[in-house]
Amino acid sequence: MSDLLDYDVTKVMAVLPHRYPMLLVDRVEELIKDESIRAVKAVTINEGFFQGHFPGRPIMPGVMIVEALAQAAGVLAMESFGLVGSGKLVYFMAIDGAKFRNPVEPGCLLSLNVEFVQKRPRVCKFSGKAMIGDKIAAEASFTAMIADPPSS
Repeated sequence: MSDLLDYDVTKVMAVLPHRYPMLLVDRVEELIKDESIRAVKAVTINEGFFQGHFPGRPIMPGVMIVEALAQAAGVLAMESFGLVGSGKLVYFMAIDGAKFRNPVEPGCLLSLNVEFVQKRPRVCKFSGKAMIGDKIAAEASFTAMIADPPSS
């Protein structure tokens, strides 16, 4: 059962520092603290990267799909550690075994499924799958660090 309900884009923006055009999580459908998250990215033709990737055959870049998975993981980590509103950030440290199985095109509803593989206070490992319906679009394992933002 989900720990959180009604987790729309406004709440996502309260947890993540990302903003348009880099915010890639539109809502959270299920979040089980300390375990997993299922979030959604509604992919539209208005995404900036579609202008050049590729003209006449728009496909979401794989790096953006992995970023969307990482952002979902960021929400999971921030909620699981009780860090929402703390100013802490979640930084990528490593991406392993990324595989791209099916193209993500405008009009897709991309389901971002991420779970903890290892959970420590400063460094966490995750496993993620981006799905279009019952098809895997991409999958990867990744590591992230929770830290203070850089000083200005």
